[in-house]
Amino acid sequence: MAKALVCPVPAKRKKPPPRESVLEPVKGFIDAMLRQDLVAPTKQKHTIDRIRERLAAEHDFELAAYSTVRDYVRKRRPGLVLEAKEGCRHLDGTVPQSKSSGEEAEVDFADVWLDLAGQRRKCVLFTLRMSYSGKAVHRVFATADRKAADAADFLSRVSSRRRRTRRPGRRDQDSGGDSAL
Repeated sequence: MAKALVCPVPAKRKKPPPRESVLEPVKGFIDAMLRQDLVAPTKQKHTIDRIRERLAAEHDFELAAYSTVRDYVRKRRPGLVLEAKEGCRHLDGTVPQSKSSGEEAEVDFADVWLDLAGQRRKCVLFTLRMSYSGKAVHRVFATADRKAADAADFLSRVSSRRRRTRRPGRRDQDSGGDSAL
């Protein structure tokens, strides 16, 4: 009562320390099962039910509910996958690339068929994609004449490195710049 008279605003409640998980004694065993699953075929991976069955049979542990085991496995599985990949990140199949702005681009020409005024016409799709930003420009031309070639020439003013162009009816051509792509 004296505290209430001194300060009308009650003090903030202290948080009790978090309870220990019911799974604490068997987390190591569950992690071992999940590590086995990393190399096991898909059909042989442990389900939540199978994990609970093994805990009961092998460790005489039946305290955890299905949802408790499910929640733990859902949080733990991605962490174990990252731990397993830690030593072999270079094997993921990606090659890091560093590009400078405006230094490299790719031009492509492709035949497209359009229905214009009830008639089917063959046109040319011009695509310019900048390697640094990934931004692309797409234009459709009625024919692969000088307009399309002018669009390709635009690339030589923007990009200083080699680029690959494909034109309708021709084989791939490499043009300009140094030999590294």
